[in-house]
Amino acid sequence: MKNVLIRFVYSSLIWRSFSTKFAMANSKFEYVRNFETDDRCLPNTWIVVRVDGRGFHKFSEKHEFAKPNDKRSLDLMGKAAGRVMTEFKEICLAYGQSDEFSFVFKRDMDLHKRRASKLMTSVASIFTSAFVFHWPQFFDIPLKYPPSFDGRVVLYPSTQNLRDYLSWRQADCHINNLYNTAFWTLVLKGNLTNAEAEKRLCGTFANDKNEILFSEFGINYNNEPQLFRKGTVLVRDKKKKSEEELEGRLTKDILALNEDIIGDAFWNNHKILD
Repeated sequence: MKNVLIRFVYSSLIWRSFSTKFAMANSKFEYVRNFETDDRCLPNTWIVVRVDGRGFHKFSEKHEFAKPNDKRSLDLMGKAAGRVMTEFKEICLAYGQSDEFSFVFKRDMDLHKRRASKLMTSVASIFTSAFVFHWPQFFDIPLKYPPSFDGRVVLYPSTQNLRDYLSWRQADCHINNLYNTAFWTLVLKGNLTNAEAEKRLCGTFANDKNEILFSEFGINYNNEPQLFRKGTVLVRDKKKKSEEELEGRLTKDILALNEDIIGDAFWNNHKILD
């Protein structure tokens, strides 16, 4: 009889605790949820989440990145982006260059009810954690302080708008890399100061920078690695591959390419946005 009474009292306490929690969940304070903003993205639009390194100029200096390009950093960025694509099957393509990566979500996806804040924070947090986690695979020096990435969400109503966005980012990659290649060549090989190199390149066009590189240093910019000039585009490839064909891939179904995405050839070959 005593054991029965104990079990009854214990069960009553559990039920009382559960009832209290349930009541609290529906308490008078719940009205504060009305202050949350409805930030669902428009339906039938391409959703792009772009992450950018925050304060990466300082970060690259502190961690002694190679100039004008550090392949270790670019490969690490690609690795982190691949991790994001592994987590979110709704991402059909990603493009990255320098310290940024753009992730394209399928226009008909309903992940997180298309809430912009959830998508942005999820992508940025996973990307950042993957960047830190995989750092030792690419760098032989420890992190001196935590890196961080901010994010934004942009909607594109048409496929052409989306392609123009991606073309803009790749054109930006080319413009910045050509300038940086010329600038750091003048500094590291031409023995100019940073200020002198900046003054030398002020007002120059692409042809001028190419001429400086070729005539003064014997560098043909077109022979620079595609990774530096074109950036990295990640696509999904569901075709079965042999072990030899899988070598160099991020994962079995995510392929890293350094190709032109401004022209039609890439899109005709991959049919990603159809």
